[in-house]
Amino acid sequence: MNIPVDLKYTRSHEWIRAEADGTITLGITDHAQELLGDLVFIELPAVGSSLAAAQEAAVVESVKAAADVYAPIAGTVIEINQAAVDAPETVNQDAYAAWLFRMKPSAISDLDALLDAAAYEQIVDAA
Repeated sequence: MNIPVDLKYTRSHEWIRAEADGTITLGITDHAQELLGDLVFIELPAVGSSLAAAQEAAVVESVKAAADVYAPIAGTVIEINQAAVDAPETVNQDAYAAWLFRMKPSAISDLDALLDAAAYEQIVDAA
């Protein structure tokens, strides 16, 4: 299982990367895309949307299921990955390269409450 150690994670299977400019990039984990199977549709939030922590932000659909993607922390959507919308299968090919959207966090320190790779791996292994 691929769980990069340089990212943060949520219990709902999102990965989060803190960027040098103070923004965050997020997507779904390799484990999540594996559970969903072949993705066929992705709906992302509008740029400029303000999201609360744990708020439904996006939807990913596969041939067998649909899943909500949640904002890991509060913030404003500053960019979406249109390439992932246009070709959802890229998330299946590399879930950590095919990010979904970027946010400007309300408080970057909120990332401290998210899971590290070891804690996320324990959650996945326990499922």
